[in-house]
Amino acid sequence: MLADQGPRGAIGVCLRSVGRTFDIGAPIRAVDQVSTDIEAGSITALVGPSGSGKTTLLNLIAGLDRPTIGTVDVLGQPLDDLDDESLTRWRRTNVAFIFQAKGLVAHLTAAENVDMALRLVGRPRRERSTAAAAILERVGLADFMEHRPAEMSGGQQQRVAIARALVVEAPLLIADEPTGELDSDTGAQMIQLLIDEVRAAGTTALVATHDHVMEQSADRVLRLVDGRLEKTKSC
Repeated sequence: MLADQGPRGAIGVCLRSVGRTFDIGAPIRAVDQVSTDIEAGSITALVGPSGSGKTTLLNLIAGLDRPTIGTVDVLGQPLDDLDDESLTRWRRTNVAFIFQAKGLVAHLTAAENVDMALRLVGRPRRERSTAAAAILERVGLADFMEHRPAEMSGGQQQRVAIARALVVEAPLLIADEPTGELDSDTGAQMIQLLIDEVRAAGTTALVATHDHVMEQSADRVLRLVDGRLEKTKSC
């Protein structure tokens, strides 16, 4: 595990003086002057106390939000150059998400939720059912493929969300507390699966986490405190 070291190869994510301020009666700096490079194909754990700006920073890197100041360049694409419609198209092609809120479609089964992700990236129909079944088996849900979210526990829903994100093999994976609802043993298994899958696909992964196993398994750790990176090194 490399703690906030400079990049060794090609750059997957480059942040320059990135800040995000929200005005909720008074200005709140959720992210404050963050500058760093993240190596393409690496796994980065983003850690820090609740409210430190981890989710906001992930949203900026994923193009779900835009910075108040600074620039975000992801996979060689300056996100400032894209209008909202172009950014949506870019995100659909390049980014997979594991959200804290899971974001599963309530009326779809586990297999259908995974299949939907594959359809959105244009995977042929003949491949989708096989790929969905295989990834759901790898997350331990072979017997729950036809279950809808309401018929599964929170931890099982979390595993469907992990499967849905991993199956598309996107160039960039953004994960926000992906093991937050899992017990320690299952969480450790899902972390190993995530690491194995993203390494095999060459994915650049950023994972906001409080999980020490994830932190210890990452190539690099970035620690946020009050919106700032600790021990930040210049790009």
